[in-house]
Parts: sequence; structure tokens; C-alpha cells
Amino acid sequence: MTVRSVAILGSTGSIGTQALDVISRHPERFTVQALAAGGGSVDTLITQARSFHVQAVGVADETVAAHVSEALPDVHVYAGDDAATTIAAGYIGAGEAAPADVVLNGMAGSVGLRPTLAALEAGSLLALANKESLIAGGALVHQAVQYEGQIVPVDSEHSAMAQALRSGTEREVSRLILTASGGAFRGRSRASLADVTAKQALQHPTWDMGPVVTINSATMVNKALELLEAHLLFGVELKDIHVVVHPQSQIHSMVEFRDGATIAQASPPDMRLPIALGLSWPERLAEVSPSYDWSVSQTWTFEPLDDAVFPAVRLMREAAAASPLHPAVYNAANEECVAAFLAGNLGFLDIVDTVEKTLSDYSAPAEVSLGAVEEAQRWARESARRSRT
Repeated sequence: MTVRSVAILGSTGSIGTQALDVISRHPERFTVQALAAGGGSVDTLITQARSFHVQAVGVADETVAAHVSEALPDVHVYAGDDAATTIAAGYIGAGEAAPADVVLNGMAGSVGLRPTLAALEAGSLLALANKESLIAGGALVHQAVQYEGQIVPVDSEHSAMAQALRSGTEREVSRLILTASGGAFRGRSRASLADVTAKQALQHPTWDMGPVVTINSATMVNKALELLEAHLLFGVELKDIHVVVHPQSQIHSMVEFRDGATIAQASPPDMRLPIALGLSWPERLAEVSPSYDWSVSQTWTFEPLDDAVFPAVRLMREAAAASPLHPAVYNAANEECVAAFLAGNLGFLDIVDTVEKTLSDYSAPAEVSLGAVEEAQRWARESARRSRT
């Protein structure tokens, strides 16, 4: 049995802490080589580093780096904006890089793009939970891939699709069915959403996630990002990827084949399952999460997406058709607006409305490069700020 070394980016967040829980239950399968985090939960980061005997730690917040170094005298500490990228590239101390077998990117936001590229270029298997890096830099990510299957999706929906796609060949696939819980405001009218608060939007009915992902779920932006993510991961045309609302969040997505068969992946809503698959792919670990009690009656329902109330998915289809850089603008503008909403400086409906205006004002250059992506994101954030002032 091969033991895999793992580097975890975003180790103190929801994905990172659950990944470490999975690893702690399977010490015969994994070692934790390095961790990276923003620095907002520095004591948690220090505890993680000690518990898993890591060789290196990256912390974005340089003001806490000295504290981390003092607490972890035998650990190499990288600090600053490039810390996660350095960890992803496999630098764990003096000398040449020693890339981890698996890099789990559980960072939040498009800041994860450079670490994603670094992990791919280092040759590590990339367990990708940071969908924003793929949305912002899709072409760049594809260029950085070194071998088939190097990216393993960790989003529950794309993990479900990856599992279901093993049931047939590429030419046998008819379409992908992306399921959505509907978020906190499923079934509401647009008028009723004008005055909703961040506290209300953060009440997700089935998943326990970080604040940005939860707000994105409420606006359906998360499903818009996942729509493009599915296209980029699996090469299925956007017109053949459909979104359906499934409030119970038990079926995580489906693949429909040309003969009419639909293969669905179902499990209770627990992110440890797709995280574990991301770490051990293509093998499955034992007893990762509870399975169903089929002796108990259950009802699962499906509804069409209300595009009039939640236009985020339609906007992503338009952005993807406009240019390779428009999705980066979409995501950056949304990140800016979500931060403003959580701070009480923007209305709920204004999030997607501002994203739409920002997209309509953007003219993409011909070049697609890391510099062009980062400039598009910078422009989008400034444009979104101007739109709400």
C-alpha cells in the first residue's frame, strides 16, 4: 500500500479541517507534508502543524509569521502572499523542491490560482476544491496540466460527475446534470429578496460551509461557477450541462448517457466523502462518511431553476461565450460584492446586478496570460466598487 504525502492549502478552513480529519483516520495512507493558511486562525494552524508533524507551513499574514515561527521552531515557515504558492510548488525548507504527492487546494477565492498552477507545474496530483482558480484561469490551468487525471475535483457536484463518468466512455455521454440545493432563498420572489440580511443568507438549508460559498449558494453564483467548472473539467459543452434544483442535497449530480440511462451519485451531504476521494483517487477509503439507512422512508424532489429570480447561471453562460477572460471578471466582481454584502454595504440583489453591469462594461484583450487574468480581476474589483458607490 502506497503512502501519499499531502500538502493542504487553506488548512484552517472548512475543507482543510475536514481533510485533516479524513487523514487522521487513515494514517496508514497519508502523511501531511505541509500546510498553508491565511493566518486568521493562527492557533489552529499551529495546532495542526504540531499534530501532523509537518515540515513546512505557509502563512499569508506576515504579521503573525514570527509567532508561528516561534511556536514551531523545527518547521520551515514561509510568509506573505506567495506562501501558499511556495508550499504548492513543494518547497519545504532549504534545497530543491520536493513536491507532495497530492496538493489539496481548499483556499477561498481566486487567490488560489497561482497555487493551483504551481501544484500542476510541480507534477502533484491536484485535489481541487478552489473552483475560483479554474474559473479565473481556465486556459492557464489546462496548459499547466502535465498528465491525464492530474486534477481531481473536490466539489461534491464534480466529484459526483467524475464518479458517474466512469460508467461509460466520453462519446457515450449525452449531458451532465448539475444539482443545486437552491440555497437559503429557494422559492422566493425577487421582490421578497430586496431587504434580506447577511444573517438570513448564511442559513444554508443542508450544507455547513464558509461564508463566501454560502452567500454564493444563496445567489446561485456558486452554481454558475460550478457550471463552467464542469465544462472545463470534463470537456462537455456548456449547452449540454443543465442545472436542476434538488433541495435535499442527496444526489450530488448526474450523468446522462446517449442510451437514455442516467447515473447519479447519492450520499448524505458530507464533504468528507469528496475530500477523501480527492486524496485517494481513484481508490476509495473505508468508512469515510455514514451511508443511508434504507429502512427509513425518504423523499427526493427536483425542480427547475428560476432564472428570473436567480440569473447568475445565465450570466455565466454569457460570460463564457464572450471571452476567456470574462469569467475571471465575473468571479472577481462577485468576490468584491459578496465582501460588501457581508459588511452591510451592499444589498443582496445588488450582488448579481453589479456583476452583470461589470461584465457588460468589460472589453477583453486578445492575450490570455496570468498577467492578463490578474489585470482583468483588478479591473473588475475596481469597477464593482465604483458601481456601488
